[in-house]
Amino acid sequence: MILVGAATALRVALLFVNQLELYPDEAQYWVWSRDLAFGYFSKPPMIAWLIRATTAIGGDGEAWIRMSAPLLHGAAALALYRVGRRLYGEQAGLWAAILYTLVPGVQLSSAVVATDAPLMLFLAIALWAYAAFWSEDSGRARRWAAVGLGAALGAAFLTKYAALYIAGGVAIHAIVSPQARKRWDLASIGLYLGAGLVIAAPNLIWNLAHHFQTVAHTAENADLSSDRGLKGLLGARGPFGFVLGQFGVFGPIPFAVVLAGTVLALRRRGTGADTLLLCLAAPAFIIVFGESIIARANANWAGAGYGAWIVFAAGLLERWRAGRLKAWTVGIQLAIALAFFAGVALPSLADAIGAGNAFKRARGWRADTMAIVAAARAAHAAQPLTAVTVDDRFLFNALSYYGRDARGVPAAALPAPLRAWIHLAKPANQAEAEAPLTAGNGRHALAVSATPEYLAAFKDDFHRTTPAAPAKINVKLDPRHDRSLELFLGDDFTARPRDPLTGRPVLP
Repeated sequence: MILVGAATALRVALLFVNQLELYPDEAQYWVWSRDLAFGYFSKPPMIAWLIRATTAIGGDGEAWIRMSAPLLHGAAALALYRVGRRLYGEQAGLWAAILYTLVPGVQLSSAVVATDAPLMLFLAIALWAYAAFWSEDSGRARRWAAVGLGAALGAAFLTKYAALYIAGGVAIHAIVSPQARKRWDLASIGLYLGAGLVIAAPNLIWNLAHHFQTVAHTAENADLSSDRGLKGLLGARGPFGFVLGQFGVFGPIPFAVVLAGTVLALRRRGTGADTLLLCLAAPAFIIVFGESIIARANANWAGAGYGAWIVFAAGLLERWRAGRLKAWTVGIQLAIALAFFAGVALPSLADAIGAGNAFKRARGWRADTMAIVAAARAAHAAQPLTAVTVDDRFLFNALSYYGRDARGVPAAALPAPLRAWIHLAKPANQAEAEAPLTAGNGRHALAVSATPEYLAAFKDDFHRTTPAAPAKINVKLDPRHDRSLELFLGDDFTARPRDPLTGRPVLP
């Protein structure tokens, strides 16, 4: 697969010329990788394990932290080639690999370290295993495929709980397809469930030992109780924005092909392979679409279904003999990919065309860290600090990474321990859970606020506050945006009461 190999090599090379700093979630995953576990506050452990593996080879630089992403996406493209070949034939397999390689969302995901790349690989392997299970005549071969399906979904579960969408799709396919139901017997079901549970067990046990912390946080993130009104429904994270976003994240022509193919399949004009793929993709799209109506959803949250959609689109394009449509797809999505590569390698180019805002969250963190370290050392020289505390998890993560020492110890450049101020009644992220500001360590702290609406409550949790020097830090992110931080010295921290309903601080 020359295209997949070339794209992967280009993406790996891009990591070493990438001028964007770590996005704070990437920095958080790096912090996790310094202390390996079977689970973390907001995610299962796979992302931390991958970062630990790549940084053990090349060190703690941004490129090596992100190294797994392009490699895993390349492997996912090859796995989808095998799915397409089995379900539709050789040419469809080739187009599945090509389409996946050119998905706009994959371009972004290949340049950052996140749960998307390993999730897409393991789900692609699960699709491969299920395609084999569905198409094999040999009972022995089907049982091995059931083991592979369970193991792949178990590994995906260790990456992100969205793996359950595909497990749900397998169940839906068994309900709607008599052919699928005939494939399952008690031995296959036992092997499938057993393999999945064995692989997923370490995180399940960790969650049990930690009061299902990650599961609870995932549920809270859904925010199903929010009431956004009409503006929210019509916004980018509402149902209309979610559907329109698929044209951007998945690709304009491929998503249009998926929509047209779905309509034809519902009119009983599809094949058995079409039904299989649509069943596997359905839970991710339907559930996240429902979440966009009730609360909010980003377009990429349906990504667990993208592998099935890719193979479905490739099969349709082959069946329709849509040569011109294929050419337009490659042309448009290749242009998007090249534009993204140029923006990552040359952020000044993005600034020049007014697109710098797209990269602002991956800029300025090193400068912020150096300014805070300098302010902390100056304050510490005047009176020893017991903590440096922040009110924002992004800033906490960035300080942890860019304030590391030569051995990779997080925030070692600071003269006092880094602590997170807990805004609500209970911790909302891992920084607050594991490094909270308390009365014991908050006797004399340098406080840094990145969130203006929190500043009054932040100060009110100290018995006394005085201005820091400097009192404000401004870092330019692009020609139109900067990041502003407020600094003060706080003495004798004691958390004020929080409202029992909202969890927010109760101001006098």
